[in-house]
Amino acid sequence: MSSLLKNCWKLSRNLPVTTLKCYPKFLPSIRTNTTETEKPETRPTIRRITTDIQTVKDLGLYISGCLPKYVQKVQINAGDELEILICPDGVVPTINFLKYHQNTQYISLSDLTAVDVPSRKYRFEVVYNLLSFVFNSRIRVKTYTDELTPLQSIESIHDAANWYEREIWDMFGILFRGNSDLRRILTDYGFEGHPLRKDFPLSGFVEVRYDDEYKRVVCEPLELTQEFRKFELSAPWEQFPNFRLAAPEESKEKDSSKEKDKK
Repeated sequence: MSSLLKNCWKLSRNLPVTTLKCYPKFLPSIRTNTTETEKPETRPTIRRITTDIQTVKDLGLYISGCLPKYVQKVQINAGDELEILICPDGVVPTINFLKYHQNTQYISLSDLTAVDVPSRKYRFEVVYNLLSFVFNSRIRVKTYTDELTPLQSIESIHDAANWYEREIWDMFGILFRGNSDLRRILTDYGFEGHPLRKDFPLSGFVEVRYDDEYKRVVCEPLELTQEFRKFELSAPWEQFPNFRLAAPEESKEKDSSKEKDKK
């Protein structure tokens, strides 16, 4: 048997071998030719999704026509992004309409955040970013409030709003009426203030440290060991007022006074 295999192997070595220059092109989208030089791609890998602006405008007008009581303004921002500006009382009806209406179906809450503008009467602007998988489109809903006026929670419509609203309460101090678990989520439960407010000090109000006597982390008033310094790349040495060198004239006068005292 082994001799038979050896003979077959010898015959196969003596047979002429023909190799094709390229594979047959069954599918034009598959690259089969390996001898030709590759041409550089003229199109980018990620192409820009082009949207019909007129369709976006029609959708905004349709939503404002269905909710005239709550929609205050419809605008297109950043070229092709639809924004709906509503009053605070219309948060739940608007989000509910956008999720369950057959022409919108924004069933996914992508993001929920806030913006603080202290100069405004209603300093906080709450932003809801929604996504529709059916129509492959996004929409942004904005409303406003202040430090004391709560907004209605949309946790009953989108479950993901629970954590988003907790984060906004922790960072900005905006109350959400109807949230099942409105407590801090990023800072400590005994934390004072809200870090993302524009009037919140950079150094904070309190500090935490581990106490060897109590064998635990304690929270105590903030104590700065040195003065607050703002560093700038233009002239960093100008930010140390207590350690600046004296002016040349003053130093000369001091040196002359010392020499007179010695004499």
